[in-house]
Amino acid sequence: MINIILYQPEIPPNTGNIIRTCHATNAILHIIKPLAFDLYHPLIKRAAAGREITDIEHYIYDDYEEFELKNGNKKIYYITRYGMKNYVEPNYTNDEDIWIMFGRESTGIPKEILSNNIDTCLRIPMTDKCRSLNLANSVSLVTYEILRQNNFKDLSLFESQKGRNYLLEDYDE
Repeated sequence: MINIILYQPEIPPNTGNIIRTCHATNAILHIIKPLAFDLYHPLIKRAAAGREITDIEHYIYDDYEEFELKNGNKKIYYITRYGMKNYVEPNYTNDEDIWIMFGRESTGIPKEILSNNIDTCLRIPMTDKCRSLNLANSVSLVTYEILRQNNFKDLSLFESQKGRNYLLEDYDE
Protein backbone atom coordinates (compact mmCIF):
# COMPACT_ATOMS: atom_id res chain seq x y z
CA MET A 1 0.00 0.00 0.00
CA ILE A 2 1.25 3.47 -0.86
CA ASN A 3 1.10 6.01 1.96
CA ILE A 4 1.35 9.64 0.83
CA ILE A 5 2.30 12.05 3.58
CA LEU A 6 1.73 15.79 3.21
CA TYR A 7 3.71 17.92 5.62
CA GLN A 8 1.66 21.05 6.37
CA PRO A 9 0.11 21.64 2.92
CA GLU A 10 -0.76 25.24 2.05
CA ILE A 11 -2.74 25.27 -1.22
CA PRO A 12 -6.24 23.73 -1.33
CA PRO A 13 -6.26 22.76 -5.04
CA ASN A 14 -2.99 20.84 -4.62
CA THR A 15 -4.49 18.83 -1.78
CA GLY A 16 -7.63 18.29 -3.88
CA ASN A 17 -5.58 16.94 -6.76
CA ILE A 18 -3.71 14.67 -4.35
CA ILE A 19 -7.02 13.37 -2.97
CA ARG A 20 -7.98 12.54 -6.57
CA THR A 21 -4.65 10.74 -7.09
CA CYS A 22 -5.18 8.76 -3.87
CA HIS A 23 -8.69 7.83 -5.04
CA ALA A 24 -7.37 6.69 -8.43
CA THR A 25 -4.52 4.63 -6.95
CA ASN A 26 -5.95 3.35 -3.65
CA ALA A 27 -3.22 5.24 -1.80
CA ILE A 28 -3.64 6.28 1.83
CA LEU A 29 -3.28 10.00 2.59
CA HIS A 30 -1.63 11.26 5.78
CA ILE A 31 -1.77 15.00 6.51
CA ILE A 32 0.38 16.68 9.13
CA LYS A 33 -1.03 19.93 10.55
CA PRO A 34 -1.10 22.83 10.82
CA LEU A 35 -2.97 23.41 7.58
CA ALA A 36 -3.28 26.74 5.78
CA PHE A 37 -6.91 25.96 4.85
CA ASP A 38 -10.03 24.03 5.80
CA LEU A 39 -10.12 20.44 4.47
CA TYR A 40 -13.66 21.07 3.22
CA HIS A 41 -12.68 24.14 1.19
CA PRO A 42 -14.68 24.27 -2.10
CA LEU A 43 -11.47 24.36 -4.16
CA ILE A 44 -10.46 20.98 -2.75
CA LYS A 45 -13.62 19.29 -3.95
CA ARG A 46 -13.35 20.96 -7.35
CA ALA A 47 -9.71 19.88 -7.84
CA ALA A 48 -10.58 16.40 -6.57
CA ALA A 49 -13.24 15.97 -9.29
CA GLY A 50 -16.04 15.99 -6.74
CA ARG A 51 -14.22 13.82 -4.21
CA GLU A 52 -13.74 14.82 -0.61
CA ILE A 53 -11.23 13.79 2.01
CA THR A 54 -13.85 11.40 3.43
CA ASP A 55 -13.90 9.46 0.12
CA ILE A 56 -10.41 8.06 0.71
CA GLU A 57 -8.59 6.40 3.57
CA HIS A 58 -6.80 9.19 5.40
CA TYR A 59 -5.24 10.18 8.70
CA ILE A 60 -4.80 13.67 10.13
CA TYR A 61 -2.08 14.47 12.69
CA ASP A 62 -1.99 17.57 14.88
CA ASP A 63 1.76 17.95 14.33
CA TYR A 64 4.91 16.13 13.21
CA GLU A 65 5.49 14.76 16.71
CA GLU A 66 2.12 12.96 16.67
CA PHE A 67 2.86 11.58 13.20
CA GLU A 68 6.28 10.35 14.34
CA LEU A 69 4.83 8.82 17.51
CA LYS A 70 2.32 6.79 15.49
CA ASN A 71 4.53 5.99 12.47
CA GLY A 72 8.13 6.52 13.57
CA ASN A 73 9.14 2.93 12.85
CA LYS A 74 8.24 3.18 9.14
CA LYS A 75 10.77 3.53 6.36
CA ILE A 76 9.84 6.87 4.82
CA TYR A 77 11.11 8.33 1.56
CA TYR A 78 11.34 12.12 1.63
CA ILE A 79 10.90 13.93 -1.69
CA THR A 80 13.09 17.01 -1.59
CA ARG A 81 15.15 19.11 -3.94
CA TYR A 82 18.09 18.39 -1.61
CA GLY A 83 17.95 14.61 -2.10
CA MET A 84 21.13 12.92 -3.29
CA LYS A 85 19.30 10.08 -5.06
CA ASN A 86 16.83 10.05 -7.94
CA TYR A 87 13.25 9.06 -6.99
CA VAL A 88 13.37 6.10 -9.43
CA GLU A 89 16.46 4.52 -7.79
CA PRO A 90 14.78 2.67 -4.90
CA ASN A 91 13.33 -0.75 -5.61
CA TYR A 92 9.78 -0.19 -4.45
CA THR A 93 8.85 -3.82 -5.10
CA ASN A 94 10.59 -4.94 -1.90
CA ASP A 95 8.20 -3.22 0.49
CA GLU A 96 4.60 -4.17 1.29
CA ASP A 97 3.90 -0.63 2.52
CA ILE A 98 5.63 2.36 0.95
CA TRP A 99 5.68 5.71 2.73
CA ILE A 100 6.53 8.95 0.91
CA MET A 101 6.58 12.41 2.45
CA PHE A 102 6.14 15.65 0.53
CA GLY A 103 6.73 19.09 2.06
CA ARG A 104 4.97 22.42 2.18
CA GLU A 105 4.61 24.22 -1.13
CA SER A 106 6.63 27.21 0.11
CA THR A 107 9.40 25.67 2.20
CA GLY A 108 9.36 21.89 1.77
CA ILE A 109 10.19 19.48 4.59
CA PRO A 110 12.20 20.99 7.48
CA LYS A 111 15.96 20.51 7.29
CA GLU A 112 16.10 18.78 10.68
CA ILE A 113 13.75 16.03 9.43
CA LEU A 114 15.72 15.65 6.19
CA SER A 115 19.12 15.68 7.92
CA ASN A 116 18.04 12.77 10.12
CA ASN A 117 16.95 10.75 7.05
CA ILE A 118 19.56 11.52 4.37
CA ASP A 119 19.62 7.94 3.03
CA THR A 120 15.93 8.10 2.08
CA CYS A 121 15.87 11.66 0.71
CA LEU A 122 15.00 11.51 -2.98
CA ARG A 123 15.04 14.14 -5.71
CA ILE A 124 12.97 14.59 -8.85
CA PRO A 125 15.49 15.60 -11.55
CA MET A 126 14.91 18.93 -13.30
CA THR A 127 16.90 21.75 -14.87
CA ASP A 128 18.85 24.17 -12.72
CA LYS A 129 16.43 26.90 -13.84
CA CYS A 130 13.65 25.53 -11.64
CA ARG A 131 13.71 24.92 -7.89
CA SER A 132 10.75 22.54 -7.71
CA LEU A 133 7.68 21.07 -9.39
CA ASN A 134 4.09 21.59 -8.30
CA LEU A 135 3.27 19.50 -5.22
CA ALA A 136 0.34 17.64 -6.76
CA ASN A 137 2.38 16.86 -9.90
CA SER A 138 5.23 15.56 -7.76
CA VAL A 139 2.91 13.29 -5.79
CA SER A 140 1.46 11.86 -9.02
CA LEU A 141 4.86 11.38 -10.60
CA VAL A 142 6.34 9.47 -7.67
CA THR A 143 3.16 7.50 -6.96
CA TYR A 144 2.96 6.24 -10.53
CA GLU A 145 6.64 5.27 -10.54
CA ILE A 146 5.99 3.10 -7.49
CA LEU A 147 2.93 1.63 -9.21
CA ARG A 148 4.88 1.05 -12.44
CA GLN A 149 7.56 -0.88 -10.55
CA ASN A 150 4.77 -3.02 -9.08
CA ASN A 151 3.10 -3.64 -12.47
CA PHE A 152 0.17 -1.38 -11.51
CA LYS A 153 -1.04 -4.00 -9.03
CA ASP A 154 -4.78 -3.77 -8.28
CA LEU A 155 -5.34 -1.06 -10.93
CA SER A 156 -7.41 -1.47 -14.07
CA LEU A 157 -5.27 -1.57 -17.20
CA PHE A 158 -8.20 -0.68 -19.44
CA GLU A 159 -11.04 1.84 -19.38
CA SER A 160 -13.48 0.44 -16.87
CA GLN A 161 -16.53 2.69 -17.36
CA LYS A 162 -17.07 2.56 -21.12
CA GLY A 163 -15.31 -0.76 -21.59
CA ARG A 164 -12.10 -2.16 -22.97
CA ASN A 165 -13.29 -2.01 -26.61
CA TYR A 166 -14.76 1.50 -26.57
CA LEU A 167 -12.48 2.77 -29.36
CA LEU A 168 -13.20 -0.25 -31.52
CA GLU A 169 -16.98 0.18 -31.39
CA ASP A 170 -18.96 2.06 -34.05
CA TYR A 171 -20.35 5.44 -33.09
CA ASP A 172 -23.05 7.68 -34.42
CA GLU A 173 -22.10 11.17 -35.56
